[in-house]
Amino acid sequence: MPPETVDDLMALLERCRGAWDAPDRSGDPVDLHDHGLQTAALLRRDHPGDPELQIAGLVHDLGHLLRPADDAGHARTAADAVRPLLGERVARLVELHVPAKRYLAAVRPERALSAQSGLTLRLQGGAMTADEADAFEEDELAAAAVALRLADDAGKVVGLDAGSLADWRPVLEQVAERAAERIRPPAPPLR
Repeated sequence: MPPETVDDLMALLERCRGAWDAPDRSGDPVDLHDHGLQTAALLRRDHPGDPELQIAGLVHDLGHLLRPADDAGHARTAADAVRPLLGERVARLVELHVPAKRYLAAVRPERALSAQSGLTLRLQGGAMTADEADAFEEDELAAAAVALRLADDAGKVVGLDAGSLADWRPVLEQVAERAAERIRPPAPPLR
């Protein structure tokens, strides 16, 4: 069930402690909790004016918790889970972090991936074709999705202190409130 409140989402993110991208822990060297914090912190450093992008970094791999061993579909699972609370832009960025990996594999094939990311790249469709890459570049969120992907790839450092989940609560509340404002019907005019 998707988180309905920031409290629900905080509880879900807390469950990422000790949860891994691969159920047998053969994947990335940090758990989903540390990975989300590191990714979000990198995005806050590099994109301080974009709290939605930062939060997308925090929640981008929730699909691994919600549906373990679904490497191909984890981004969509996470996007569907956070969309009602955090809005369409955050959800699309979460969903696009896998196509962004495929895009980067096509346009920067020399770029190193972790062993787990290399393995899952094949499961996720491999490097994009030239036509797919051109179409990806046309998406208005392409640059932000690539930024998320780069932070995702870098946010896998064992022992790195990226702050605490509680540090992100005010930002989550802000993003959730903005998302709610976008879908809230306008107030009737005063007479």
